[in-house]
Amino acid sequence: MRVPFVAPTCGWTGWSGPAPRARLDAMARYFDVHPHDPQARAVGQLVALLRDDALIAYPTDSGYALGCRMDSHTGADRIRAIRHLGDKHHFTLMCADFAQLGQLVRLDNAPFRAIKAATPGPYTFILPATKEVPRRLAHPKKKTVGVRIPDSRVVQALLRELGEPLLSSTLILPGETEPQTDGWTVKEELDHVVDAVVDAGECGTEPTTVVDWSEGYPEVVRVGAGDPDRFA
Repeated sequence: MRVPFVAPTCGWTGWSGPAPRARLDAMARYFDVHPHDPQARAVGQLVALLRDDALIAYPTDSGYALGCRMDSHTGADRIRAIRHLGDKHHFTLMCADFAQLGQLVRLDNAPFRAIKAATPGPYTFILPATKEVPRRLAHPKKKTVGVRIPDSRVVQALLRELGEPLLSSTLILPGETEPQTDGWTVKEELDHVVDAVVDAGECGTEPTTVVDWSEGYPEVVRVGAGDPDRFA
C-alpha cells in the first residue's frame, strides 16, 4: 500500500505544491539496462509497474525524464509535485514511433514530411491534438499537445511493450536549470518519490528543440539538442 510522501533529505526540501505519492516501505527499484539491447525481462518488469500506476525516472536522448501512463492522474500530480509545477504545465507525450505519434496529433503534408525526417531525435513538436489525447493534457484554448519520438532504444523498447505513449516531463529538479543525466544520482535524489529508476549509462544532456506546428508552419520556440535549421 502506498503512503503519504515524506520529504527526502536530499538537499532540496520545502515543497510548495501537493505532496507526491510515494512508498516509504521500499526504495525505488533500480534497473540497470543495456543502452542498445535492453533486457526483455527488465522492460517487462517496468511495463508491469507502469500498468500498476507507477511513476518512473528514465533516460532519453535529452536527459532524464519522469514518466507514467497517459491516463494516470496520480502520476501527473506526482510529477508536478516533484518539479514544483503548476496545474497549467503542459506535458509531453513520448511515442514509440511515427505511427503512434500519428494517432495523437493531426498532421498535414508539410509537417508530416518534416517531422518524419527528423525522428527519432531530440525534438518536441506541438501539434493539434486528436480525440485520443485526454482533454486535460491538451492546451485549453489551442487544443494542442507536445509529442516526441526519442532516439533511445531503451525508451522505444519500453513504449513498444507498453503499447501506448508515456506522459512525460523532463527531470529538472527545483532550483536547477539542466536535466538530470546520471541514473544513480537520480536514484539517490528521488529514492522514495518515484517507483523505479532506469539506468542505461550515458544519456543526452540538452533539452529538446521545441517546434510549434500548430499554425501549419514551423516556429522554433526553444533551441536545444536538435538542429533548428532544418525547420527554418
